[in-house]
Amino acid sequence: MPRLEFQINIAAPCERVFDLARSIDLHKASMASHHEEAIAGVTSGLIGPGETVTWRARQFGLPVRLTSRITVFDPPHRFADAMVSGPFKSFSHEHVFERTSGGTVMRDVFDYRSPLGLLGRLADWLFLERHMKKLLAARNAIIKQVAESTEWPKYLAAADGSHGDV
Repeated sequence: MPRLEFQINIAAPCERVFDLARSIDLHKASMASHHEEAIAGVTSGLIGPGETVTWRARQFGLPVRLTSRITVFDPPHRFADAMVSGPFKSFSHEHVFERTSGGTVMRDVFDYRSPLGLLGRLADWLFLERHMKKLLAARNAIIKQVAESTEWPKYLAAADGSHGDV
């Protein structure tokens, strides 16, 4: 089972980064090249504890549908989501935020298991793990870019449960 781990320093308050990481609207913007669209559950704003979102996208030219649920929620330090249904055998994605003197360290741990046994492991080795690393790294770079810019309010303006000085 592949485990992908990322860490990025972001010159923005922890609360802002936490909220941007759970913004459905920012997720849609960051995945526009995959035509990713939230079609059920929470489809805009901020996703919160116990809530689900169903995404429709195109990966490798194929239509994909994936539903995930927020399973851990500890603002502004940590949240996790896990696949409820979709193309993987399973996945869990933990997001951890640590306040620093320069802003926030954001850590991601993405564990997944491909379907189809040996064929799935071969797909991981040939292309899937590399694809997932690229996808998650690009998403983290967009969170950093937005958090450090003046764009961030448009992703949090209508958000419920905002955290004070974001």
